[in-house]
This record gives sequence, structure tokens and C-alpha cells, in this order.
Amino acid sequence: MKQVVDINRIFEENSAAARNRNCAVNYVSVPEDDFNDALANISGKNVVLISLFCVEDFNNHPGFSLLYVLEKRNYSNIVIVTRRLEQPSAGSVASLFPSACWFEREITDGFGVTFPDAFDKRRLFLYEVYPEGFHPLRKDFRNQPVVTRETIPVDSEYVFKKVTGEGVYQIPVGPVHAGIIEPGHFRFSVIGETIFNLEIRMFYKHRGIEKLAEGKTPQQAVCIAESISGDETAANAVAFCMAVENTGKIEIPKRALQLRTILLEIERIYSHLGDMAGMIIDVAFTKGASPFYVLREEILRMNNILTGSRFMKGIICPGGLTKDIPPKAIIELSKYLEDFTTRLKSATDSIYATSSVIDRLETTGVIKKELVNLLNITGPAARASGVAIDTRFDRSYGIYGDISAQFHKRIAEKGDVLDRFNVKAAEINDSVMLIHYLISRLDKGEICTGMEIKDGYSLSLVEAPRGQNLHWVNIKDGRIDRYKVRTASFCNWQAIEHAVLGNIVPDFPLINKSLNLSYAGTDL
Repeated sequence: MKQVVDINRIFEENSAAARNRNCAVNYVSVPEDDFNDALANISGKNVVLISLFCVEDFNNHPGFSLLYVLEKRNYSNIVIVTRRLEQPSAGSVASLFPSACWFEREITDGFGVTFPDAFDKRRLFLYEVYPEGFHPLRKDFRNQPVVTRETIPVDSEYVFKKVTGEGVYQIPVGPVHAGIIEPGHFRFSVIGETIFNLEIRMFYKHRGIEKLAEGKTPQQAVCIAESISGDETAANAVAFCMAVENTGKIEIPKRALQLRTILLEIERIYSHLGDMAGMIIDVAFTKGASPFYVLREEILRMNNILTGSRFMKGIICPGGLTKDIPPKAIIELSKYLEDFTTRLKSATDSIYATSSVIDRLETTGVIKKELVNLLNITGPAARASGVAIDTRFDRSYGIYGDISAQFHKRIAEKGDVLDRFNVKAAEINDSVMLIHYLISRLDKGEICTGMEIKDGYSLSLVEAPRGQNLHWVNIKDGRIDRYKVRTASFCNWQAIEHAVLGNIVPDFPLINKSLNLSYAGTDL
């Protein structure tokens, strides 16, 4: 009887040793003949597929390798299963891990690796106008303008799911929206005003970020990481730098870690404030939304005082920070935050006292708890559905492991818009408290370690405002050979297709805003 690689045992054997390390990662190569059995053995055992991506010429294997990134709830290590392909084709795992669906379609578009038994083989980020055989993440593709098709074959048309029956009609929304919002298409199947099906299509502004980073030095690529999603600048810059730093096992000065954490928590504050204001705007209570918008604008102005940028660009770099934050700015931040929570409480109290608003938020847009692992839903969306996951605790990075006793996971149970509002309000208060704690203990040492870029590959995970962001960097000859990014939005967008079911069409903007997912963070 053949022995199949026991992935569950790898989690158990390495989890205890991982607890004192930042995101310990175990790589395991599984033979192709055993691959399906190995993954089937862990399906349904609290193991989540958090990413799947392709790498060319990885670890001396000529051709394509697929890397399946797995985490197990309540275990502190990550297991990456490497699947070496002899041909550009592989069996789909989407029936075992539904989160794999978008990942597999992304790989097919980017590299031409097919999944013949996949239940969804439609293009993902390559639209119909792109020519056949065009796979822009391959090494042999030069990053340059592409000649698109003048006519599109009928068999290349993107086919949306059709829901039929008496009284069923479709409402197409987007991809062009009012104002400055980025493009995304939403196709509703509706009876009356009740939503029976929703399909979303993103990637209208796919920018080729991963290809753009190829061949650049890590120092050059930081600005690319910062540009993934404007309101997750700090989170993505820190995640990228951590991956680079891990390859060289670089120790970051304590003051730099403290200041990075302050910036990360400030980013969480202004992101959540925007979400809360947006929810209230979408139920037409402008007066109630205004205090949240005012606080958010003040935080953005404080960002400029601290870093010289409203979105904190240009301060985070491999090894620490590009510049120190002067004591005067730190004092100003501390003073500003003294009455911040009081003003936030006043704003939230006005919402709770308005029954017409609560009526719109409560029981609306429920994300069922059982979907969280299946779709890899993370962040406040998961915590509001009763799943206690937060990368700051589960796989502590930076200085979070030293300060985790100062705050705790904010959990709710109903999974509706109101619970997401409540979780974000609580997390803002926690972030303010955490910033006060760090300021009171701020080290006076260096803010950057001179580092020699070393070849190798490394994974990093951070808890961005929307949830878990993943960055994987492979460095060869001092330059980036492969850069993989997966933001929380990439997976969380799929939750909306389930959250809207049974709700009415006018509630869609509210449900959408309660998650406030990033188009740019998905359209990489």
C-alpha cells in the first residue's frame, strides 16, 4: 500500500515550533500521482486554501510549478505544497477547496496552465479582446503594449449564469459606475426586488503588477507594492518588505517595528471610518455619516504630518523606514487621539439611536459562517460571522506578538451588515488604544538596518484593514524573479455573491459598502 504525504501531520509537527517565529512556512513537494489523495485527506479538516499560484523554473524544475498555500485554523504554521508539472496541465482542486476556482482561472490566464476538469474554465483577468495564446506572466513575454483582437469570436463570449423561470429578469450594473469608483460588473437575477442570483466580474483595470515587479530590485519594487491599493499602502508595503527581509533573515530595529505598527493601525482606523460612513450614506442618513467622514479626513491629514503623505507612501522600506517620524509629530498624534474615541462614540451612538438606520442594517447581507473557510473569507467580514481569525494574533508578525495581550479579537455572530459595522467600530477603538500603548513605550534607537539583498523566496502575511494580505517574493541574482500578491479583497469579493441572496436590490449598495472591497486590490 503506497504512503501518501500526510499534510495534516506536517501541520501538527511544525506548529509548536512555529509559535515563536513570524509566519513559519513549511514547503513540501508532493508527487503528482499522490497529489489528489494528499489534498483529499485534509479536505474538511479545518484546512483552508489561502492562495494558489504558478512559478516558472522554481527550485531547479524547468517548467511550471504550482504552489498551494494552506493554513489550518488554530495552527501557527503555513504549509505550501509544491506541485511540479511536466505538462502545462493539472487536475482542479476546486471541488475540494472552492476558493481555488478564481486562483486556477488566474493561472490559466497568466501562464496557460489548464485545468481540464475544472467546473469553471472562463477567463478571469484576460478579457475577450486579448488574443489566444497570450499569457503575460510567462518568462518569455515582454512587458509591452499588446495588439488586441478587432473582432471577438462568438465562442469567446463570457457567459453569465442564467436563472430562468416565470418573472425572473436580469439587472446588469456596471462596469462603469458613477463618480470615481473603479469598474466592476454585477449581474443580478431578480424576481420583483428579491435577488436570486448575483455574478460579479472584475479585472477591468488589471495592471500587470506582478509582471511589472519582475526584474526590479526590492528597493525599486516597494513603490509597486504601495500602489496595489491606495488605502492599504502601509499593509502592502510592510508585507512586501517582510517577505524580502525574511529571505535574508534581517532583524528590524525595534523603533522601526513600533512605528510600522503605528502606521498599520492608523491605516486600519481611517479605512474602517470610511466603511462605516459609507454604510450610513447608503441608507441615506447623510447627517449620521458626516462625523465619520470628518474623523477620517482628520486622520488623513495626520498621516501627512507623520509621513509627508496622506496615504503614508514613501516611508516603509526593506530594513525598516526611509525616515524617522519626529517627536513633535508623535506628540501631536497622541494629543489628537485623546478625545478621538469620545467623538467616535458620539457618532456611533447617533446611529444606534436611529431606528430606521438599524432596521436597514440588521439582518441584511448575512455571510454564513460555513462559507468563511470554503471561500477563504478573512478580516472583519469573517469575524462578524463568528470566525475568530486575525493574522495579528494567529501568525504574529513585526511587534504584534509582543503586544497581543493589549487587545483581542472582536467577534460577532450574526454576520449581517450591523455586525460588520459593530466589529469595525470596536477595532477602531482597539487601534487607538494600541497606538497610545506604543507611543508610551517608543524606542529611541535606529529606524533602519542596512541589508544585503539575498537570493531566496519567502512568504509574508499581514492583517490589512479588509483582512489577510499575502505576499510571496522569489529573488534571483538580487532581483525579483516572481512576485505574487493576494489581497483579502480577491477572496472576499466572492462572499458578496452569497450575502445578497434573498435581499432586495436597494440593499446591494449597503452590503457592498459593508465589505468595502478594493477593485484595485483585486485587479492586479
